[in-house]
Amino acid sequence: MSLQDYAIIESTLREGEQFIGAQFSREQKIRIAEALDEFGVEYLELTSPLASPGSMADLKTIVGLNLRARILTHIRCHKDDAAIALETGADGLDVVIGTSSQLRQFSHGKSIDEIIDLAAEVLTWIREQAPEIELRFSTEDSFRSEEKDLLRVYLAVDRLGVVDRLGIADTVGIATPSQVSRLVGTLRRLTTADIEFHGHNDSGCAIANAFAALEAGATHIDTSVLGIGERNGITSLGGFVARMMTYDRETTRRKYRLHRLRDIEMMVAEMVGVDIPFNNPITGFSAFTHKAGIHAKAILNRPETYEALDPTDFGLARYISIAHRLTGWNAVKARAGQLGLNLSDEQIKALTRHIKALADEKPLALDDVDELLHTWANGSPKSKVGRWDNKTMDDTAMIAFSAPSARSTAI
Repeated sequence: MSLQDYAIIESTLREGEQFIGAQFSREQKIRIAEALDEFGVEYLELTSPLASPGSMADLKTIVGLNLRARILTHIRCHKDDAAIALETGADGLDVVIGTSSQLRQFSHGKSIDEIIDLAAEVLTWIREQAPEIELRFSTEDSFRSEEKDLLRVYLAVDRLGVVDRLGIADTVGIATPSQVSRLVGTLRRLTTADIEFHGHNDSGCAIANAFAALEAGATHIDTSVLGIGERNGITSLGGFVARMMTYDRETTRRKYRLHRLRDIEMMVAEMVGVDIPFNNPITGFSAFTHKAGIHAKAILNRPETYEALDPTDFGLARYISIAHRLTGWNAVKARAGQLGLNLSDEQIKALTRHIKALADEKPLALDDVDELLHTWANGSPKSKVGRWDNKTMDDTAMIAFSAPSARSTAI
């Protein structure tokens, strides 16, 4: 069952290098590789050793780390490329060639028959040279290729009996989940090799397409940290993990060290010069933030009423924002309890009405609510009441709620 036994091919060090802001040094590549290995990804895919002398040296260095993850490199369907890649000691070669009419005309210039002949020559030669190596063959731009052409290529390669995986690539991000499901399902019925899916995010479907691929029988999914890659990038590691957590929490928790995700994303974000988006799955600063009063009441009673993911699985905390006009008295009461203040429900409700009225006039911060709570509780505020600073949401406008054993982390 691929929905339990799938593997992540983490391509931050290959696809991610194609992101406009990425210029990883060797030391940075080592840090990324070690962090992803500790997280638990099954594979690390690195840039072709033919890209530059540094790429060759980087690949050999990562291979020499003896990580638990298997090390792959991505090459063109050329015997010369394969010969050089085999010298690096990588655990596997990911061989690719374009099959769409656009790539056949404007990239390599080969017909489908020529692609089949070339693939047979190169793949058979690789297997003869390295009987134990993990070998994948993928078409490029699969979803702008004619289905009849794709099937001719895949069936011919599968009949060779030399590849471990067949790859499908939504290279320009145009596929829909139903299209992915149909193509993967067809290959699952007609071929015997494992199936890998590589999906770009140009139209925002990369995570959904990756999950559709798994549902249809794919066994391997390509990801990158924060989804970085060519143009809008590919399926993000965190987004894919979030999707799998909502499907099968226990399997995902068993496979990966989820509490390391945030540190990995922050590290890569700093390296490539971007911020983590506010709505990033799991680690965006508002991912586990609740604001509406009716939501806050339910969250305080039973968090899963408005959360499909548990922040403590990732070493994070949930936040309830209370310093605003939408706040509810249950959230204000919870804050009073955190501060050790004794107010009746009627006092809390009256104070909540006061907070709402103030928030209609000016932005409030959590400090302001705390001062009001102290004032209403004992008439001795910690500092002057009435200072309504326009503070940012991630500064002091929220209170955190997490299990006692969880590592509370401000987002």
